Amino acid sequence: MMWSFLGLSVIDLWWCFLASCFFVAFCAHKVSQGKYEKCRVHAIFQDLIRYGKTKQNIKRDEWMRLFDVPKRWFWHFYAISVGWNGLLLLLHLNFIYQHQPHPSWLTWILDVLTGVPGTDSRAPQLSTLLVQLLLCVHSLRRLLECLFISVFSDGAMHLVQYVFGLGYYVVLGLTVLCSDRMGQGTGALLSQLDWLHVAGFVLFIGASLLQHQSIVLLAGLRTGKSGTVETLAHKVPNGGCFELVSCPHYFAELLIYVSLSFVFRGVSLTWWLVVLYVLFNQALAGQLCHDLYISKYDSYPRHRRAFIPFVL
Repeated sequence: MMWSFLGLSVIDLWWCFLASCFFVAFCAHKVSQGKYEKCRVHAIFQDLIRYGKTKQNIKRDEWMRLFDVPKRWFWHFYAISVGWNGLLLLLHLNFIYQHQPHPSWLTWILDVLTGVPGTDSRAPQLSTLLVQLLLCVHSLRRLLECLFISVFSDGAMHLVQYVFGLGYYVVLGLTVLCSDRMGQGTGALLSQLDWLHVAGFVLFIGASLLQHQSIVLLAGLRTGKSGTVETLAHKVPNGGCFELVSCPHYFAELLIYVSLSFVFRGVSLTWWLVVLYVLFNQALAGQLCHDLYISKYDSYPRHRRAFIPFVL
């Protein structure tokens, strides 16, 4: 049975729901700043939305700490993403070049998520293949950065955040194939190439370089010239786009998802909903970091925004 609501598929509704949750969380945080500190519900809310350095100075009951897992486990998310999305890429390549249908379990999942029955006669879309490739590249880069560049302190994240992160890239990879299912290729793959693919690729490269530079600068706050870790203390980041925003790596993350929407030629409603979710998710994380810097460092530059230059 195919489910839809107001013309939206199950996968569309899922991303709408996530975007709405993080938008409400962002607004609730802004409204509740400095208030309700003795409220148990507020304490649980703050425990759920914070991680790493933003979590260290909030008042939490001991039972809440039972749900802490190390923030350095972030690399698990990207490891799963590389494996899972690499598998989906191989299956899709097999579908395109060997004309082998997707496995029955994958076809069933896509049928449910999109409400569009699959057919082996559809022409393959270049956009889908490119997004899968770029998503794998992004995940591999982030995995290597987590393992070999980033210097994690003893910060923690909530078990709920950890489980969510494990499943996130699984659903994201399925979303790419859902966008393919709800679109239609025309002609040979290379004949589909247009300027939006090129623009998306260029933006992806630029945003990836920005994110990498920001992560290197953050790691440099804790390492010496030889690259050895000298401290785990938090310091004020400077240089690069840190001169404009507190979290340029979050801004770069948003740009990466926007670039993938361009690669989808801007016509995938499903992927724009993913972008909307990423916007609110990164806005919340960026605002929490920004608030911490302002409260902790009296000399923190007041002209800096949280994560979007000159805007937010």
